Amino acid sequence: MPTPVLSGKDQICAYIPQRDPIVMVDTLLSWTSQESTTALSITDDNFLVENGLLADGAIIEHIAQSGALHIGYDFVSQGKKVPIGLIGSVNKLTINRLPHVGERMTTHISIGAKVGDVTLISATVCVGEEQIAQTKMKLATPEE
Repeated sequence: MPTPVLSGKDQICAYIPQRDPIVMVDTLLSWTSQESTTALSITDDNFLVENGLLADGAIIEHIAQSGALHIGYDFVSQGKKVPIGLIGSVNKLTINRLPHVGERMTTHISIGAKVGDVTLISATVCVGEEQIAQTKMKLATPEE
């Protein structure tokens, strides 16, 4: 397995605006200008875990943060400040199942069109080889 680009909340938080307790990404596994792969290990101390399952809203937040991490990594590599981001829209969301405590989600982000400060992403979330969710999202990241 290749060495992660970033690993651990301290490294991840340098590239996203979120902070504990809402950090929903723990590893950046790969990054290119057009796609990236992130991960999150589901732990029982995650405040969005209930009855041993990660909530559906947490999956949406994980996808949004995965997109934000992609964008933040790009900004930092250009010498810019990490932007505050907003979810502009969530389209064609499918959640096949919720991940259990002890499982690790991996999310593949593909960058689509970018118009001004709005980026269209496509995301696929897996646990192992099983696809558990997918969506398209618009992320707005206005620069200060």
